[in-house]
This record gives sequence, structure tokens and C-alpha cells, in this order.
Amino acid sequence: MAAKITVRDNGPLRVEGEFQILDPAGNAFGLGGRQAVSLCRCGHSANKPFCDGAHNRHGFQDKAAARELPPPTPKL
Repeated sequence: MAAKITVRDNGPLRVEGEFQILDPAGNAFGLGGRQAVSLCRCGHSANKPFCDGAHNRHGFQDKAAARELPPPTPKL
């Protein structure tokens, strides 16, 4: 199964399936065998990039609604 990412209303990004999360140097985070994790969207987590529920304490609000992105800008 490919990874599925769900944007949760007023909360994190939920990633499920087979995936890796890499740091800027290309090193993989140890996920302890998890097949699902939540990634912080509010910026307040003490365990970034993972969600620790800080969005609830800080009143983060963002309703998710699917939409089309514009076409990519061609590189010159």
C-alpha cells in the first residue's frame, strides 16, 4: 500500500502505510515499526516533526478542504 496522508481539521498531518521520514541530511527517523504517525502542522510540538497534541493547547485552527493546485511554474 502506498502512503496515505490525511490533513486533519485543526490538527496534524496523519501519515499511514509504508513510508520513511528523512532529516535534511537524508538520515531516516526511527519509527519503531509504526505504520502510522502524525506530523505537526501548528509548529508548537516539542517533538517536531511529530505531533504531541500542542495544537490543542495553543488553539491552532485550520479547516482542511481539498483543492487543485495551480500548474507548476516552468524553471528558466
